[in-house]
Amino acid sequence: MQKQLAQVIHALQSIRAPFSLQETDLHAQVREALKRADIPYTHEAPVGPRSRIDFLAQGVGIEIKRGKPRPHTLMDQATRYLSSPRVQALIILSEREANIPGSVAGKPCVTLSFSKLWGPAVPQGTTPKKQTSVLKSENKPESLSLLPIQSPASASPAYFNPVEAGGKVYGTLSYQARGKHWIISGEPYVTELAKRLFPGSDSGKRGIARFSAHRRLVGELNWFMQRYPLAVMPRDQERWEAALNEARAYQERLEAFQRNAPEYQNTSGWFIGQLRPFQAYGAAWLAQTRRALLADEMGLGKTVQALAALAEAGALPAIIVVPPHLVRNWQSEIKRFLQIDGREPRVCVLKGLSPYPLPQADIYLVHYLLLRGWKDALPDLPVRTVILDEIQELRHRGTEKYSAASLLSNACDRVYGLSGTPIYNQGGEIWNVINILDFHFLGDWDSFSREWCYGYGGAVVMHPDWLGDYLRREGIMLRRAKSEVLPELPDKRRLVQEVDQDSALFQKLMAPVLSKLRYLAQTEALNPSERALLEGQVSQEERQATGLAKAPYVAQFVRAMLESGEKVLLFAHHHAVMDLYKKELKHFSPAFITGRETGEQKEKSLKRFMEGRTDLCCISLRAASGLNLQRASCVVFGELDWSPAIHSQAEDRAHRIGQKDSLLCYYLVSPGGSDSLIQDVLGLKVSQFLGLMGAPVPRAEEEAISANFARQHVKDMMARWLA
Repeated sequence: MQKQLAQVIHALQSIRAPFSLQETDLHAQVREALKRADIPYTHEAPVGPRSRIDFLAQGVGIEIKRGKPRPHTLMDQATRYLSSPRVQALIILSEREANIPGSVAGKPCVTLSFSKLWGPAVPQGTTPKKQTSVLKSENKPESLSLLPIQSPASASPAYFNPVEAGGKVYGTLSYQARGKHWIISGEPYVTELAKRLFPGSDSGKRGIARFSAHRRLVGELNWFMQRYPLAVMPRDQERWEAALNEARAYQERLEAFQRNAPEYQNTSGWFIGQLRPFQAYGAAWLAQTRRALLADEMGLGKTVQALAALAEAGALPAIIVVPPHLVRNWQSEIKRFLQIDGREPRVCVLKGLSPYPLPQADIYLVHYLLLRGWKDALPDLPVRTVILDEIQELRHRGTEKYSAASLLSNACDRVYGLSGTPIYNQGGEIWNVINILDFHFLGDWDSFSREWCYGYGGAVVMHPDWLGDYLRREGIMLRRAKSEVLPELPDKRRLVQEVDQDSALFQKLMAPVLSKLRYLAQTEALNPSERALLEGQVSQEERQATGLAKAPYVAQFVRAMLESGEKVLLFAHHHAVMDLYKKELKHFSPAFITGRETGEQKEKSLKRFMEGRTDLCCISLRAASGLNLQRASCVVFGELDWSPAIHSQAEDRAHRIGQKDSLLCYYLVSPGGSDSLIQDVLGLKVSQFLGLMGAPVPRAEEEAISANFARQHVKDMMARWLA
């Protein structure tokens, strides 16, 4: 059937303008074309009950449409035709291009636009405009010769071999600076073949094929030229040689890395952390890839790998774009893992939507919500590298945020994207993400959607696993799952991560607390029992104010984990904080075990989480005993308790003997309020994985510890607030 289909398409392509736009004349043109090609056909052929197709030629149906038909109507019609045993393939011949899949009902479906293939139709009775040659006289191939290109000394794939000088030349190759394209202008057979081999090269003009100036396509174009030599325009010869050498060098580096990955080299000496073997591999891969997506599952250390890559490449100054709730964490991670010439890195955090003069810095930090305001200013920053954390934030194009990120990416030598959820069923989203990292790596949108998605212009990838394999194979994406690196991970990984807080809300909540604190400081007549009671109230109220002020940012963090596919236990202490989580995370329909539920409600919440009807369970720190929640992959502490045993007990709700996964435990802390003191009490150091929890302690001793630390907390508050 493929042979018959090709014969019919070739016959239709012989039709030339001018011709009438009347449908009867279009039918006549098709009849004449089929006759010239000696292809038998039936006009108005019946293919089913009350169903006729315009032409049926050797099992190939031809349907003629005026204008641009509606996609859903056309799809229904194509399905009806191709469901008939008489129709083995279908050609839709329309005035303007129609969007329809290449296969319908398991049979080939081809759309041909006569205005695109044959030029604009000219009405009867008018004189067609003179067709100008696609080759200007000075650019005709016979007036040019192939210039020899110096063959590289190192071995490289055969399709990078130089095109031999001499012999027939089929056209010219020139560079279009405005659109950053390589343009083939040549014999119709050659440009037609290029368009069939590389659908994205179809410019809509006869005799011209257009290729994006991407290093991957440069290699493909050179391969094409080995069969059909093209004369490179003299003004573009040097540019073409440079592009070919760059593409060749990139492919050689990629293949060399895949054969024998080099060890991580801290060449600048800036990195002062320790890397696990898989992290060292990731950092080395980023350093040599330059434009890449690190897509490890959450908790495997994408942040530290990106910072280590900066150190190996010596690629500072850099700008890091992050979600708003991760700005503080990046600040602390930079200070922890980098040291430049014996000093802390100079970090500048951008504020507000209105650009202003920025000081010299080693690293600039900006969150995604500010990109639109800094759109025109950021590309002028003297930075060499951009890191886009949680790059799925850019999965929707057409926004100011996306446009700003694209301009910034184009201005930098290195672009690293970090995301635990890089592959979506929505193909448009992954195309957008990859396009930010490496423009047109997946071709233009039209060719990507046609080849990878359900339907031309559609957004759902047919085979997400194939797309993921392709991105890994082509060296733009590296992804490791926890299961792949499990032998390198401890049973529990504890990470303290800074999140922001609502300072205005915190100050408001602390106003009545400060009145009690002043009363404590100024009143000596209180007996020990009264003083202990008031100290306990003041301590609890600042802890609650701390929990409420950072709750929206805790919710943002948990939301990102859930969107990455994690199963989360979220622990807090105060009911008011739990109520805020319920409001912020209602989209995920969380289960709650807070001590306010009846036994039946508690059991229902437990069952909902364990049976997979929700991936989020919010639990009170003091209501965790006896629960069995091994389905969880992550534990998040939105609030802290004085007692290490309380946290250890909460962790053990998800971690049991025999569990085959490494449990990730996040302690989210904010810079203000009670968290700082509780961190010191628990022995937590920011951004360190620590084995910090001991065995459970008796309840009475636990209460004594809490009372003692409440007293210590109040003294700390007096020093902070009343000094």
